Amino acid sequence: MAVPIDLRGKSAIVTGASSGIGAEIAVTLAAAGAAVALVGRDPERLSRTGQRVRQAGGTAIEISANLTDPRAPGEIVSRATDGLGGLTTLVHAAGVFEPAPLDKGAEVLDRHWAVNVRAPFALTCAAMPQLRPGGSVLFISSVGGHVGFAGCSAYGASKGAVELLVKCLSIEEAPNQVRVNAIAPGNVRTPMNAHLFADAEYEARELAMTPIGRIGEVGDIAPAAAFLVSDAASYITGTSVVIDGGVTAA
Repeated sequence: MAVPIDLRGKSAIVTGASSGIGAEIAVTLAAAGAAVALVGRDPERLSRTGQRVRQAGGTAIEISANLTDPRAPGEIVSRATDGLGGLTTLVHAAGVFEPAPLDKGAEVLDRHWAVNVRAPFALTCAAMPQLRPGGSVLFISSVGGHVGFAGCSAYGASKGAVELLVKCLSIEEAPNQVRVNAIAPGNVRTPMNAHLFADAEYEARELAMTPIGRIGEVGDIAPAAAFLVSDAASYITGTSVVIDGGVTAA
């Protein structure tokens, strides 16, 4: 039996909405009926995502912000709530991925922690009063938070933190009927990692470790995001859905 995803009546903040996975999630949520606040640093790219949403018949507002700015969480939530008439859903798709060996130093960890962990934590804190009761939070994590990869210790540490943050928040907010989940993608083609896939040897290594035999696309991730923030997933919380073409199963 088909289970349609109906997000009418939902209002969502989506960070990282200017490109890649975040943009695709925003457009997918809007196509399913949600009103969406698009958050990113680049107004021009945000505008392009907004155009995609409106071309699909959806509603979107655009909020240009640096998520690491201490003032950003409150401003984003305020503008989203005013612009959308409320808030039911928060999707953390913004992130950085900078593979680097350990000898590059702790500054690499600091950058990953600031964007991948602290920024979404702070935005969740600001948004939670609006999400209670009955809202939903979705983090875009990574297979790097489940298994180890050489040269990715800082990134993996940040995504490992996200994975446990999801579990803790899901328990803490369960009495408020706020669900908290994650999606952990494998390697997915996005503008953020295009420079890596420009190296044929890098792509060959990624393909070799992926049983399904292809690199992921943003369209492989967005439908699962729409499901997890929908009422069809009302009994799912505290979990991380791995979408990686079989990498972690191999």
